[in-house]
Amino acid sequence: MSLFKVFDVAGSAMNAQSVRLNVTASNLANAGSVSGDPDKVYRAKQPVFATFNDALVAQTGVSGVRLTGVTESTAPLNVQYRPDHPDADADGNVYVSNVSTVEEMVNMMSASRSYQNNVEMINTTRDLLLQTLALGRQG
Repeated sequence: MSLFKVFDVAGSAMNAQSVRLNVTASNLANAGSVSGDPDKVYRAKQPVFATFNDALVAQTGVSGVRLTGVTESTAPLNVQYRPDHPDADADGNVYVSNVSTVEEMVNMMSASRSYQNNVEMINTTRDLLLQTLALGRQG
């Protein structure tokens, strides 16, 4: 196994965290959205990740993390009685997105820190490889 595979793994993990940050940003941007139709209101989304399986690693030589899809939350929507709202249904209810801003902020901080950790892993690996090359030139 090549020492350079560390860069593939860290790169795939950084890509995964980038997707996670983008989905979180989308959730936060739509957190207060409302609709008179529960089927049209924005629902929180979450990316789903998986590791490369052994067969794929053997075939491609690449390991790491891959995106398998983005799922919608099944948490119930918030229903508010606001008959004066222009989007209210016949009963005067509006449906508010099920995005939890607190959960999304925690998700954003976690994704950001994971991304930073992978950057540090790349930098440390690079430094170790450079030191190894320097030792090879001395000997």
